[in-house]
Amino acid sequence: MAFIEGLIEYDFLQKALLTSIMVGVICGVIDCFIILREMALMGDAISHAVLPGVAISYALGINFFFGAVFTGVLTAIGIGFVSQNSRIKQDTSIGIVFTAAFALGVILITVLESSTDLYHILFGNVLAVRPSDMWITLAIGLLVLVSVYVFYKELLVTSFDETMAQVYGLPARLIYYFLMTLLTMVTVASLQTVGILLVVAMLITPAATAYLLTDRLSTMIFLSASIDASAAVIGLYFSFTYNLASGATIVLAATALFVIAFLFSPKQGILWRKISAMKNRELANKI
Repeated sequence: MAFIEGLIEYDFLQKALLTSIMVGVICGVIDCFIILREMALMGDAISHAVLPGVAISYALGINFFFGAVFTGVLTAIGIGFVSQNSRIKQDTSIGIVFTAAFALGVILITVLESSTDLYHILFGNVLAVRPSDMWITLAIGLLVLVSVYVFYKELLVTSFDETMAQVYGLPARLIYYFLMTLLTMVTVASLQTVGILLVVAMLITPAATAYLLTDRLSTMIFLSASIDASAAVIGLYFSFTYNLASGATIVLAATALFVIAFLFSPKQGILWRKISAMKNRELANKI
């Protein structure tokens, strides 16, 4: 196969594969908590809100990671502050803050004339990943995995019931900002792979797929990470083999896996439920 031969021959493809798998794993792990908190739009908000930081980083000649994380965390704090200190609901505050940040990013791109350099950030190009991007992704991945392992119980309780968490004396608001910081770093790590415009799919679709397959959070995390990593590998294969946009093929691969789970997952799958209902009717008729 051309893809296997390419992996053996081309160094850039090896970097792309490793980076894609790392991004898939960390997206799958952190976003289970985002799905449980019903904060799926937060990933979309942060992915767009990092644009000003990316533009400024390129203008200053530094790695876009630093500017993107700064503006992403600032946006998450702003969203939380508005929703927690006013009558405005979280989804509304997300719309207000992230659109303002994204608009600022568009203005900065125009003023700084950096649109050509930022094209791969908008749409993703994992085949052009640099060694520095790969090492940053690895560092973020280790930080996220260790953080989730150490604070798993706190994240679990606050994700299911913040009121109960406060009764137990857990700093729910601090944990919220901690989770948003992790989400921001994961989002930034995904930019090189799928880009700003498609990163929300990597942040939501695999976790939603895993949610259809299990009722246990620990199992959901494992499945989500596996699905996300598998989608990254499948998407990279089609991208390299057929010369397609890497970000788009990865997203479509994740969507295809979701459709399979949506149709055939035990208990939750539409076709599976219909087949079970038909069997039950046949059994009832025999009795």
